[in-house]
Amino acid sequence: MTAPAGPPAARTLAFVESPVQLLNVLEWAYAQTHGAVQTHGTVQTHGAVQTHGAALPHGTAPPPGDMPPPGDAGEDVPAPRDGEPAPRPLRDGIPRQPRDHDHGHDHDHGHDHDHGHDRDRDHEPGAPLRPPDTDLVIVVLAPHDPMTRGQLRRMAELARDQGHQVRWEDARGGPGAPVHTIRGLAGPLRRAHRVVIGDPFSRYVQLLLTITRAPELVVVDDGTATMEFIAQLARGERLVRWHRRGSHGARDLAFAPVSASARRRLTPNNRRSVAVFTSFASVVSAASAAVPTVPMAASTASTASAAPAAVAPPPGVVVSANTFAWTRATFGPPRLTRGTDLVGTSLVETGVVDPDRYLAAVAALARTHGATRYFAHRRESADKLRRVRDLTGLEVVRPELPLEIVARRGPIGRTVLSFPSTVVHTLPLALAGTGVGVAVCDIDPIWLSEGASPRARGFLSEVTESAPDVRRLPVMPMTAP
Repeated sequence: MTAPAGPPAARTLAFVESPVQLLNVLEWAYAQTHGAVQTHGTVQTHGAVQTHGAALPHGTAPPPGDMPPPGDAGEDVPAPRDGEPAPRPLRDGIPRQPRDHDHGHDHDHGHDHDHGHDRDRDHEPGAPLRPPDTDLVIVVLAPHDPMTRGQLRRMAELARDQGHQVRWEDARGGPGAPVHTIRGLAGPLRRAHRVVIGDPFSRYVQLLLTITRAPELVVVDDGTATMEFIAQLARGERLVRWHRRGSHGARDLAFAPVSASARRRLTPNNRRSVAVFTSFASVVSAASAAVPTVPMAASTASTASAAPAAVAPPPGVVVSANTFAWTRATFGPPRLTRGTDLVGTSLVETGVVDPDRYLAAVAALARTHGATRYFAHRRESADKLRRVRDLTGLEVVRPELPLEIVARRGPIGRTVLSFPSTVVHTLPLALAGTGVGVAVCDIDPIWLSEGASPRARGFLSEVTESAPDVRRLPVMPMTAP
């Protein structure tokens, strides 16, 4: 008797811990099957990536032994825990954009194990069809933060809507959760042909990298951390987030061998390719020009008037440009308001910027530029947001999705103000052709907290200076909040 068909084999596993990472995985998946992707100054087409004259074929099935068995695709996204915002049905919050095959109303989607069987039988006449299921399984290593979990659930709905499978792991759900998660992922990891990660600094991800035998590794953006990751990888340094001070505690020493092993896995060799998919123009242009890596001392000495330090990846790392093509094809164009919107940042929560000075800067920006709305970062504390509202009169908006999607759907102001952050690189791409202008306000060194890392000032300057399509604003004169 023939065994019943299971879910398609997971040739590609993606690991994400934030909504932005999941968005960038969707952008990467879209880029593999639509149009051309700029890669090292050459072009990646549907069939192959051209790098230094050599073609790396895509879409070739691995040997049968490399394929995960049926059933490894994971489980449905669970119901929200206490304290988490309950997501509305996808169609209530994110209107599906028209397609050539769309002629009717949307309908409810199946769960993660809807692999296409009975798709036509259960489909209502005239309703839009889901895309065919893909070979991509997205593993969500869920964090504790309720806002992040809520955004991840809605992004997971979008991923399933594109035909991708989603496996939700409460990887931090208790003392035994990490062991249970790693044990459950070990088999699929060993059999996957390609692994996509969103945060190479994550200890969870670093541990998982020591298990995989995948011949292809892909790193997608996790905010501005991509710039620091490339620089540290090129210099052979241990992977440390830019806003953290150097630490040599017991946990760091115990984890050091794992981190070193993960860094070696992220270095290409004759058995393994490594690619970076990024929206940071400085990384793409440095890779294309093969610019030598700048020493740490030179990059930390950045000033507002100096050109940003070019960050070249190690030899053999393939860099592809993320142009947010999926976001632009799926949402919008947005309706524009006459007002100005201000984008919040979690620099206070990460200990980089002093809270009072940040609030004074927000008030000065809102007053000077007539801002009316404040789009909160998902990690901003409720107490800080109350102070922002009370001090400035701004309408505080807590987006349910990454800002690139929210802005593309609209309505959005004709001008968007931001401090140095990922959005000064991504919003101009997501909003290309809409008439929205993005402006960035530099961080004055006196705003930095006493606990800010020595790297903070130079890194924030690099984020601003390397953004190609934004208007630079002078540092705001402040009065005490």
